[in-house]
Amino acid sequence: GITITELGDGDARVATDKIDHAVMCPSEVVFVQNGVGLSGEVPVSVEQKLDALAQILLAKGSRNGTRIKVNHIDLIIAQCYVTQACCGIICLRAGYVSSNVSRNREMQEAPYDDRDGVIWMDGAFVPWRDAKVHYLSHALHYASCVFEGMRAYNGAIFELTAHNERLHASAGMLGFEIPYTVAELDAVSRDALGKAGYEDAYLRPAAWRGPEQMGVSAQNCKIHVGLAVWQWPSYFSPEARMKGINLDWAIYNRPDPKTQPVHAKAAGLYMICTLSKHAAEANGYADALMLDWRGQLAETTGANMFLVMDGKIHTPKADCFLNGITRQTVIKLAKARGYEVIERAIMPEELSDASEMFVTGTAAEVTPIAQIAEDHTFVVGEITRNLMQDYDNLVTGRAEAVAAE
Repeated sequence: GITITELGDGDARVATDKIDHAVMCPSEVVFVQNGVGLSGEVPVSVEQKLDALAQILLAKGSRNGTRIKVNHIDLIIAQCYVTQACCGIICLRAGYVSSNVSRNREMQEAPYDDRDGVIWMDGAFVPWRDAKVHYLSHALHYASCVFEGMRAYNGAIFELTAHNERLHASAGMLGFEIPYTVAELDAVSRDALGKAGYEDAYLRPAAWRGPEQMGVSAQNCKIHVGLAVWQWPSYFSPEARMKGINLDWAIYNRPDPKTQPVHAKAAGLYMICTLSKHAAEANGYADALMLDWRGQLAETTGANMFLVMDGKIHTPKADCFLNGITRQTVIKLAKARGYEVIERAIMPEELSDASEMFVTGTAAEVTPIAQIAEDHTFVVGEITRNLMQDYDNLVTGRAEAVAAE
């Protein structure tokens, strides 16, 4: 069986006496897409035994001493075994699973300005803690900053050039030019990933106006460019991604393209996203679903959305929000499977016609939606699961490996 151990400060970072509710009822083994897990509540410090098939799957992984530990939120598992079909054989892959709250707590414990490593700024790598921006930088006061988010899988940065091309395009929409070519930024990105020493990582390039001029006008401001690399897990935990996340309705709508440069990945455009996400989290939801200024479905605070209706995939037309690189990738993957993808205006009442819903983004990857407020529920169906697997295969290089065989 798998031993449930008592929590300690040095392991899960929460002491046993800080657990709000000791759980004292039995659990059961459940089988979900791509995994084996425990369902229900698990007693603290009580041994749990999996049934025979689950034990066989775990034994095939040749992993000994795996322990599941319980906190007051969720399960934290040191080794997560994910199954996938490889030429008819079940394979096991090691990973890490924890609750959203636990994962966020771990990331927050290391402030982003107090870490080891280096950050590339204006042509040179500087120690992480020395990567400073002046208080009177125009970007801080007037949001004249553009950025990108990229992921590296198995040492390769996914859609690297496309992201740096979009960084250049976003800067152009904000009226400035990045002093490094796309090719130069590609090279810097690979170099930074190598210096960080990570196979799987998140990369954040940004370009912003500096402190040379203060005021709405910024004609004399120097353009600064930076790039940081760190390890950042999937935006939502693996178990949350498998069962689907819950959304609330956003408190703000995406603006009319006549009022903002809505197709730029610009820092200022995310202010209403932060406010909407905070409001949703305060109500117990993982994220918020945003409408546009016309009342049509738009996106979540940081990801594009898709609906499955009668076997067809529908997605809002990206005319007032970012046409995500992951969105474009998933559309190609869906069409490669023969699914019909329809980009159109979608009204909120049409959510009742959808059986499945998922969102896409560099941070979110492909994440299913289980519920929107108290209004709509969805299943993690076959189309969603297929696209989750296809995307995972693509970014990790498994698709190419299978094709080569």
